[in-house]
Amino acid sequence: MIMPKRQLKNSRAIITGASGGIGWQLAEQLSRQGVKLIVNARRTELLDELTAKIRAAGGCCIPYSGDITDPATREALIARCREEYGGLDILINNAGVGAMGRFEEATTDRMRKIFEVNFFSVAELTRLAIPELKQGTDSLVVNISSVLGHRAAPLKSEYCASKFALHGLSDSLRAELVPNGIELLLVSPSTTDSDFFKHSIEDTTDRDWKKGGAMPAKKVAAKTIRAMIKRRHEIILTFGGRIIVWLDRVLPGIANKLVARFGQ
Repeated sequence: MIMPKRQLKNSRAIITGASGGIGWQLAEQLSRQGVKLIVNARRTELLDELTAKIRAAGGCCIPYSGDITDPATREALIARCREEYGGLDILINNAGVGAMGRFEEATTDRMRKIFEVNFFSVAELTRLAIPELKQGTDSLVVNISSVLGHRAAPLKSEYCASKFALHGLSDSLRAELVPNGIELLLVSPSTTDSDFFKHSIEDTTDRDWKKGGAMPAKKVAAKTIRAMIKRRHEIILTFGGRIIVWLDRVLPGIANKLVARFGQ
């Protein structure tokens, strides 16, 4: 049976990591589709700027600044959405952080910081959101991951590990949530033109990580929203990303050699 396309108008959504890049673009584009938003990030001024822009265009947006790794922030986000909108239909876990450098030279702290943002905060916010989503309309969880959650690369070991963990959690939850009528979309961009590298925890390399091109955050957001409407379960956003994932599955030896040679 072919499911009808998802109707986004009047949906109630939370977006984390909304102060720039993909999160900002998702907020702008979803608001134009009539989605009522709660946006979260640590940078209050940027959240206020985003909110003002959305409201000026006639959209509905409420900012909530705070560290998503803090349980109090996660609980407040869910409570605020319930109080303001009466419930939740869409959770978009977009907040993420990375670090670049050799694993052997890194501290344990670097790994833990990345996992707190990229994995544990996603898992725990989703856990809190499930009771609300069960009562929502055409409910959906969107996890913004990375192609590096399908095929790891050198010099980003902690980031890759966190995204592999998110991939596994997403696949498991997608199956678990079927009886509740909650869908899950895993989005895997490649390099995106955003402040991701600027705000990384650490970069001990001398590489230009955007060399060779990066997809505009606006385009990533547009493709994500299209997948939400079409009820896709998973998307890998670039041709190059799909090729390396295919090679890893079909010809892993060649994939290993390519990544070792060109990935560092």
